[in-house]
Amino acid sequence: MSDVRIPEETAASGRTIPVEDPARGTIIADIPVLDDAAVHALATRARMAQPAWAAAGFEARGAVLLRARKWLLDNSDRMLDTISRETGKTYEDAQLELSVAVESFTFWAKNAKKYLKDEKVAHRSVFIVGRKVKVRYEAVGVVGVIGPWNYPLVNAFCDCVPALMAGNAVILKPSEVTPMTAFLVEEMLNDSGIAPDVFAVAAGDGATGAAVIDVSDTVMFTGSTRTGQAVMERAAKTLTPVSLELGGKDPMIVCADADVDRAANAAAYYGLLNSGQVCISVERVYVEAPVYDEFVGKLVANVRELRQGANEGAGSVEVGALTFAPQLDIVRSHVEDAVAKGAKIEIGGKAGTGTGRFFEPTVLTDVTHEMRCMTEETFGPTIPVMKVDDVDEAVRMANDSIYGLQASVWSKDTAKGEAIARRVEAGAVVVNDAILNYVAFGAPMGGWKQSGLGSRHGANGIRKYCKTQTIMIVPFALKKDLNMFPYKPWRSRMLGKLVKAVYGR
Repeated sequence: MSDVRIPEETAASGRTIPVEDPARGTIIADIPVLDDAAVHALATRARMAQPAWAAAGFEARGAVLLRARKWLLDNSDRMLDTISRETGKTYEDAQLELSVAVESFTFWAKNAKKYLKDEKVAHRSVFIVGRKVKVRYEAVGVVGVIGPWNYPLVNAFCDCVPALMAGNAVILKPSEVTPMTAFLVEEMLNDSGIAPDVFAVAAGDGATGAAVIDVSDTVMFTGSTRTGQAVMERAAKTLTPVSLELGGKDPMIVCADADVDRAANAAAYYGLLNSGQVCISVERVYVEAPVYDEFVGKLVANVRELRQGANEGAGSVEVGALTFAPQLDIVRSHVEDAVAKGAKIEIGGKAGTGTGRFFEPTVLTDVTHEMRCMTEETFGPTIPVMKVDDVDEAVRMANDSIYGLQASVWSKDTAKGEAIARRVEAGAVVVNDAILNYVAFGAPMGGWKQSGLGSRHGANGIRKYCKTQTIMIVPFALKKDLNMFPYKPWRSRMLGKLVKAVYGR
């Protein structure tokens, strides 16, 4: 990774963390760990730089993003190699991440001003007749973004994009497992003309992340529910607002009238994309009995054709490595637990024995909710499939979860599919597809239950990085309003009658 420049922070702790290529089992870099003092120094410089960045306006900030978009495309080979090397992704998984990032830059450069323009508030209250009310949005100041290891560009830096477009300075704390993409992003922004100190990377471990929370005016975190709880607890000490995108156990409901070929193809792709390391991947499947055997047969046939291994270029493999070492143990334990409780391995089921961190693409049947693979987030290349008697049972099973991030429903009758979707307890439900709602940037993407707090994308995806100010203007007024001192019996009685006349009907 010699073509990725790692900044040297003079106030770093002196410690380093090795970064591994999980597909090849080699160390590709050692990164510095920023200590508390270093993070505070970044925040101090960011606060000094932020007012001028906010004053530059939407067009100037958008121009930086559009130049960054061109830089990203011009340097796509470097970015793809960096993403793939530190995550173990396939070429196509890395290409998808880059493509979504390009769309993100485009969307926010175009739409930020629309979402943050002053809003006139209509009212009919008798108490404020003649007054004008408007709401304005102002950048909070310094935003801390704590990114995950599975998508170091899209689910880390792309959460910085609306924060920057809102006029904030941003400190990105990438996962210590996959920090190299963040350094390349920092180079991209600097080459694209962003003002100095407006964007900074705080590389390091959990202590570095805690320091970022302490210095931020609002925090965006993507990761596990357990770590999200720790982030929220830390932020509570300084009353810092948080937005959390956390774990998922996303169900797929396949109705008897579904296009079984499409459903089976989609289950394989959306269940094994990025080796299943997607917060909104298909993690469990419920299939109505009349098409269960057909669905399982087609799914297994699809999975049997997949190639797994290290990225050797476009089209070389379909399934890559597991990025985070402890994840291999989780996947293995979920499969072993399921088999011990009566599940059948239709294909796969074992960890790789050679170089690199791999687990075979796996399909499990005869599964129940007594098994961890159906109730806990696996985050790996496994697809457990459960037979259900009818849609009601499928919905009941889908909702039997602490998570509520995403779901999908499959039926040729789209009206029926939508009706089922409305019964599923999830922040997003897709009919006859999955995951693609993520790139509907105009719509909110967030979880119910323990899958998160707040959302990304849509209006709230940028307004959460702002303070609101309500302004009331009185263009014409009496010298003294009727409700002002001193009180008079006749005025008090008249105001009481007015309230009854307006609201008493």
